[in-house]
Amino acid sequence: MADKIFEQLKKELHGVEKNLVLKNHTTYKIGGPAKYFFLAKNKENLVKALNISKKLKLPIFILGGGSNLLISDKGFFGMVIKIDILGEQFNGNKLIVGAGEKLTKLSYTLADKGLSGLEWATGIPGAAVGGSIYGHAQAFGTKISEIIESVEVINSKTLEIKTLTKEQCNFSLKNSIFKKNKNLIIISAVLKFKEKNPEEIRAQIKEFLEYRRTKHPTNFPSAGSAFVNPEKKITNKKLLERFPELNDFNIKGTIPAGYLIAKSGLAGKKIGNAQISEKHSNFIINLGGASAKCVMGLINLAKRKVKKNFGINLETEIQFVGFSK
Repeated sequence: MADKIFEQLKKELHGVEKNLVLKNHTTYKIGGPAKYFFLAKNKENLVKALNISKKLKLPIFILGGGSNLLISDKGFFGMVIKIDILGEQFNGNKLIVGAGEKLTKLSYTLADKGLSGLEWATGIPGAAVGGSIYGHAQAFGTKISEIIESVEVINSKTLEIKTLTKEQCNFSLKNSIFKKNKNLIIISAVLKFKEKNPEEIRAQIKEFLEYRRTKHPTNFPSAGSAFVNPEKKITNKKLLERFPELNDFNIKGTIPAGYLIAKSGLAGKKIGNAQISEKHSNFIINLGGASAKCVMGLINLAKRKVKKNFGINLETEIQFVGFSK
């Protein structure tokens, strides 16, 4: 039976695809097919894809670099638009950059120019500018909001393009206006950096890469950190006696989610070919051919165990696509 919607899409969107498997577009290497898939390489193509999807009343999902993402085994029954808008335009210590540019590549470019502010992001698998702003990415005590001056966005409902200041992005812990208002799609951003000796920048990059290599399970596909580190304090005396490290975390005001999961006895726990990493328990890794269902099983197990043992509700950092509500 002919797919009339696909025929209409092909007339207006050059390169649109059907039933494309999404696992190849995520760092998890997990996920079923997209009913329709389009790679938006510039602003004009993005507007066109949003407009035709709106006319055909297709559900839309905007895909970035594919990190911090778990797509269901059934896939997504609608239009997946992958943002591949590239481009770097420097003006002194400022940079206008496309949402599809990868942070690791960008960090090396900045190092060569003696510009500091993105060293912390080097080595984050799949992380692109747009997705990192969306999820307010952070590591080693630095947040991406610290280098943002403004963000160019398009409203998928109205197709209006506008520029938001950093303040208007409403950044908070692993959160932003973009998570709360899914209609706002990031096109580009203006980033501002500090001048620094290139050799010092490269040394910092090397140090962060070595930390990730030794502390994170980088030899297996994952979505990155599965849970947000809770900004909580534990006052239960029995827990503080049993786990004295909690006193230090209380002083810092943040408890590592990986610590809570490991102390709940889940390090190394497997469901199918998905596993809570023994190296870092805030990573749920794909040992090879893992299903989204198995990953979800481990996520739910970790939530239950940590709630039972520590009284803390873990908040997922991963975005879920194609799952029944």
